[in-house]
Amino acid sequence: MSKLDELYRLHRLLDGRRTGMSRATLIGEHGFARSTLGRLVADLRDKLNAPLIHDKDRGGYRYDTADGRFALPGLWFTADELLALVTLKQLLSNLEPGLLDEHLRPLQARIDQLLASRHLGAGEAASRIRVLAMAARRKNPRHFQIVAGAVLQRQRLKIDYYNRERDETSRREISPQRLAHYRDNWYLDAWCHQKKGLRIFAVESIREVEPLVKRAKAVPETTLDRELGSSYGIFAGKPRATAILLFTPQRARWVAEETWHPQQQGRWRADGRYELRIPYSDDRELLMDILKYGADVEVMAPDALRETVKKMLNEAAGQYRCGKSAFSGFENGSE
Repeated sequence: MSKLDELYRLHRLLDGRRTGMSRATLIGEHGFARSTLGRLVADLRDKLNAPLIHDKDRGGYRYDTADGRFALPGLWFTADELLALVTLKQLLSNLEPGLLDEHLRPLQARIDQLLASRHLGAGEAASRIRVLAMAARRKNPRHFQIVAGAVLQRQRLKIDYYNRERDETSRREISPQRLAHYRDNWYLDAWCHQKKGLRIFAVESIREVEPLVKRAKAVPETTLDRELGSSYGIFAGKPRATAILLFTPQRARWVAEETWHPQQQGRWRADGRYELRIPYSDDRELLMDILKYGADVEVMAPDALRETVKKMLNEAAGQYRCGKSAFSGFENGSE
């Protein structure tokens, strides 16, 4: 019997009893192991917020309510546990047939069973809870397999890499270090032998890849974290500045609860606005996140970031100052 079933069984025994049930009765007559009973009691109290007490005067464990009843929540999983289950369900459902089918099939069956169980609201979770992938970019499966294999086998690669910003492709020899899945896309941390430094490559931008017989250059984990993991977003690197963002009182209700960066600092101002400080190295991704808030955020510092945002907003506004849009001509049948 699973832990969830045991928890449910204990709850049924206690629910609605005005007198308590002793530990000896639960162990001797109902077959609960002593150590298991202790964990179940702790889970009912700490994870499901049950008002479960041990009342010696009334004979043992009972719910501390007027009628001795307590309604368990319809969902017994934490937000993180539910996200993990539904995400695994979605990933396994979308997985193309492959070498691991035989090994993954039992896992998929178990996840389906959990999501269809009474502990998740009589099987509603699979159809009522969605995980939405936003802005995921298509990748070449073969390229991904070679890259992932090189990361695990510590093998160098020669790649043709497309840079979207410059609209050009360059050939690189790299030593893969680790893969990161960020905002629904895969990125490769690697040592670039041409640039003689650590770089981050979007896996779907690798146009050609060739495994080399050379061993990959080893970069210590501490160096990877220091150089690539301490700054803002996927354009990580050693922080060179701290962005100070000031959000309107209305938008602050959301932003104050968000984590933009592990080392961020935030504080409420007396006028209801919210100040957020974020260390960053490369401003490209930070700019995208700032611009999506429009007039609800002001960049206070540094000056260079403030001027860049100001310029981009002016250029965006300029597209709406010309009267009719270019699209209106197509609506009227002109070119």
